[in-house]
Amino acid sequence: MKNISYILISSLIVLQFLACNNKTKQGVSGQDIVTDPLTLYGEIDRSSEPNSLSEVEKSKGWQILFDGKTSNGWHGYNQQGVPDCWAVEDNCLTMKSVGGNEEQDLITDKEYKKFALSVEYKLTKGANSGVLFQVKEDPKYTFAYETGPEFQVIDHQDWPDPLEDSQINGANYAMYAPMEKPYKPLGEWNQLMLVVDGNDVTQILNGVVVVKYTKYSDEWTALRNSGKWSDFPDYGKYDEGHISLQNHGTKVWYRNIMIKEL
Repeated sequence: MKNISYILISSLIVLQFLACNNKTKQGVSGQDIVTDPLTLYGEIDRSSEPNSLSEVEKSKGWQILFDGKTSNGWHGYNQQGVPDCWAVEDNCLTMKSVGGNEEQDLITDKEYKKFALSVEYKLTKGANSGVLFQVKEDPKYTFAYETGPEFQVIDHQDWPDPLEDSQINGANYAMYAPMEKPYKPLGEWNQLMLVVDGNDVTQILNGVVVVKYTKYSDEWTALRNSGKWSDFPDYGKYDEGHISLQNHGTKVWYRNIMIKEL
């Protein structure tokens, strides 16, 4: 009996351990919600028509944020409607004019807290942009980047000014340099995924994890207080906010913008 009891107790401990380390959680419907970033990346059907959802993607809870035809669901930061410098072109969201319009970023109408975001982007030579999140829209801020962390999107090889490692393509801008550099050549589409699961943030570029960090950790706080963001007291302050596409006065194409709330 002692041996049987020992086996039963040991089995329960193992099961509890596995349950605690399984990267899923229960949704309201009782279904498991996947939170593992690479698993979420693998849910995207990259063979389907641009700006559309496959039946599998729909069943897993993905939603389209850009329909490929209109700018519905988006508006200019601290503005009514969409700025004239943005346009829908070739089924993509892109910058219509270039040079000095970086304050006219696009943001989602809706705010998000815990989510996976999948985006495809294509760069022109020397282009600079970014995908921001947890952006607070408030007239006291001039730029979306004053509050929202950024997944850097840039042709750093042709950018005219020197850049730190934390400013190149795939970085968490001015915070974390990418661990790998899997970006594709100019003229090719890059697949970006951002997973925000509570304070844990993962950035994936072309199937490779390039950045992982925990917001409010000692490391994150030290970086936030020692660099560029020391001049922006509300950077990273908000745990829920808009998603933003940055206009840095250069041309970038965005498509297949999809989100899954976790």
